[in-house]
Amino acid sequence: MQATLTAATLVRPASADSLQPQQAAALRSAAAVDGAAAVDSSDLLQGQKAVAISHNGSMYRLQATKLGKLILTK
Repeated sequence: MQATLTAATLVRPASADSLQPQQAAALRSAAAVDGAAAVDSSDLLQGQKAVAISHNGSMYRLQATKLGKLILTK
């Protein structure tokens, strides 16, 4: 089964109240590094090996490898 995510579901602001203290700290430090929104890969994959991501009218596939790396293909 493959989940489909849109930009709107990926870039939702995380409420500090809904995060564990370690997650909130990691999110703040990641955002502070480059100013970009941070999303945990487990939130994207939701237990699946791969998800489809719709971006600017194109479909991409984000896949987790056995070694724990991520591959993004068009």
